[in-house]
Amino acid sequence: MARVRTLLLMAVGVVAVSMSGPLMAAMVVPPLAISFWRNGFATVGLAPAALSRRRDELTGLRDRRLLLVAASGLALAVHFGTWVTALTLTSVASATALVCLQIAWVVAWQLLRGERYGVGVVAGLVLAFCGVLVVSGVDLTLSTQALVGDVLALVGGVAGATYMVIGSRARQALTTTTYTFVVYGTCAAVLLVASAVAGQPLGGYPLGQWGLLVLVTLTSQLLGHSVFNHLLATISPVVVSLAQLLEVPGAALIAAVFLGQVPPVGVLAGLALVLAGTALVVVNDRTRTVRPQPVD
Repeated sequence: MARVRTLLLMAVGVVAVSMSGPLMAAMVVPPLAISFWRNGFATVGLAPAALSRRRDELTGLRDRRLLLVAASGLALAVHFGTWVTALTLTSVASATALVCLQIAWVVAWQLLRGERYGVGVVAGLVLAFCGVLVVSGVDLTLSTQALVGDVLALVGGVAGATYMVIGSRARQALTTTTYTFVVYGTCAAVLLVASAVAGQPLGGYPLGQWGLLVLVTLTSQLLGHSVFNHLLATISPVVVSLAQLLEVPGAALIAAVFLGQVPPVGVLAGLALVLAGTALVVVNDRTRTVRPQPVD
């Protein structure tokens, strides 16, 4: 029964995060506003538990630890801001695959710091980045706009990797509730300023758009995060990481069915390389420093 329950939870988590890209691509809400509201709504949703049960931990959050959490929130804001914007410029499949490279970026960072990895990890990195070149090359032949979307998705992946690296240090002395409450709140505050500077309105949307904003918050922001965080405490992080990679084909399939976004054959080939390369990295990595924490 325990195995069945784990598989069911994993399926729920994969479906929840796979809905993120297609839902946001279907909205007419400006991208920075989408990013703000999903984090803002999540912060409000976490507030009762954080303020009632973690008050001492929140009031004790200061100095270096507070700076780490704030930096993590800033990185998350960059991640969401660039990735959601990418969804308006390129396909859901391309944007999701490129942003999911964040695990590979973490490993690449560790390599630059002198960490030693096996041949499988390095081969996976090379394969994944070859996939990026294929996807970007095909998108360039389609439009410059699509290529800009690819670049923004890559930046979103780097920001997501930064969020993981900083967050892994910040969470060592913080509960998940406190950490996510402060990080989401910081992220929302940064995106609020960014939306104002960019002139992207935070209101005036049709009722159906507010419904989509609430839906993406409940599914991808809260349900997806909660399920994967629970699974990380009960099964191997390698298995969880591989499950997260299913977001790429999951998002592509949902976008194809409901949005009519069927990527060209060349893009599909590049996505397959990205997926295979990232899977190689996850399977062959045996360090604790790149233990992934979910962002969609």
